[in-house]
Amino acid sequence: MEGVALKLPYSFPIIRSPARRLPRNFRPFSISASTLKEAHPAAPSAPPASPSLGQLTRPDFPILHQEVNGSRLVYLDSAATSQKPTAVITALKNYYESYNLNVHFEIHCLSSQLRARATEEYELARKKVSHFINASDSREIVFTRNATEAINLVAYTWGLQNIKPDDEILLTVAEHHSAIIPWQLVAQKTGAVLKFVELNGDEVPDVDNLKDMLSRKTKLVVIHHVSNVLGYVHPIKDIVLCAHDVGAKVLVDACQSVPHMVVDVQNLNADFLVASSHKMCGPTGVGFLYGKSDLLSAMPPFLGGGEMISDVFLDHSTYAEPPSRFEAGTPAIGEAIGLGAAIDYLSGLGMQKIHDYEIFLAKYLYDSLSSVPNIHIYGPVPSNHVSRAALCSFNINNIHPTDLATYLDQQHGVAIRSGHHCAQPLHRHLGVSASARASLHFYNTVEDIDDFIWALNDAVSFFNSFK
Repeated sequence: MEGVALKLPYSFPIIRSPARRLPRNFRPFSISASTLKEAHPAAPSAPPASPSLGQLTRPDFPILHQEVNGSRLVYLDSAATSQKPTAVITALKNYYESYNLNVHFEIHCLSSQLRARATEEYELARKKVSHFINASDSREIVFTRNATEAINLVAYTWGLQNIKPDDEILLTVAEHHSAIIPWQLVAQKTGAVLKFVELNGDEVPDVDNLKDMLSRKTKLVVIHHVSNVLGYVHPIKDIVLCAHDVGAKVLVDACQSVPHMVVDVQNLNADFLVASSHKMCGPTGVGFLYGKSDLLSAMPPFLGGGEMISDVFLDHSTYAEPPSRFEAGTPAIGEAIGLGAAIDYLSGLGMQKIHDYEIFLAKYLYDSLSSVPNIHIYGPVPSNHVSRAALCSFNINNIHPTDLATYLDQQHGVAIRSGHHCAQPLHRHLGVSASARASLHFYNTVEDIDDFIWALNDAVSFFNSFK
């Protein structure tokens, strides 16, 4: 179904068609709505004439205002990493220029005031995360390097402490590698059994089947909130309720939901939830684990070192209370402060407003892609009852997704992703080894989608010309 890659050199020494290439002096939003409708008669109707959220926020993202290979950058890879607003960049710059000290300790003349400020801003970032996801206490927030480390933290502390031989860990075939591999390692060490929920006819994990697979043997359910490939949004609150009925805990991978919608951990009642800063307009190198207080308090340390101790003796040590117990060594101070600035920025826009706008973009993207010949879009069709995230993974018959992505980048400045998206088991289940993916955030616009579809049709025409 995927076809064979044409193995074209990735410098693409292609004769460019002036009629199809974006002019070098192209400026955002310079194409009129009427022109776009003529170019894409099957596309959905344009949004109201008033500026969209994407148009209003684009000036805040410096990286978006550049040309790539002679065309304006159209960034459609936010599921991999989001771009950063000026407010976040400034917060990082201010920390390193004005109060770059370690937190929680050191007493010398430089640190007397600056250390206090660094510690205050670092701990304020924790409170911002707590408020953002509505945790009951900021001590339920543990800073980690990323969501992957957060899942490993739970696996190597709670998991090894609580999971026994023949216990069951329930996942779906659509999980990210970072949500699968740690539990494979735990199962190998404990003798537990991994069980996987497969997809239904709509190409989404079968939640009814998941509920049927729950039993008293189930100790943990590991599940994504929003799929980074299928765009599907899981009914987490319902899943948690069913899991708790059999005594199982639930870990939610919220990397693709926290940046795009209101996430309330108390309402979801999940036991653990993880997310990464870099997907929510914050810096790389920091993420967080939310865990219910009673669970964190009972968990042993993950890493040993400074900061996570109460007292150290030669033959033993005692440990700090959470979250310090799980934050050994010097933390990512500047990155956590940058995450706090990102949360301020997102909260200022309003997460419900972001979500509503992205629901519109999601349908516009899906409907526009559906007009491309010989395309298969993975995941459910959006409807009044099924909402999709603003991302689409797809394949076009007999064109390799990497060839598509490379052509779009080098010929049109359109950035999408190709590959397995850290979801090889899911792609095998779908019968392909890779897919192309376009993923949006609130700083994207209808014009971005139209430019992408135009460029994609050009790419399809180019590759089909070799037949």
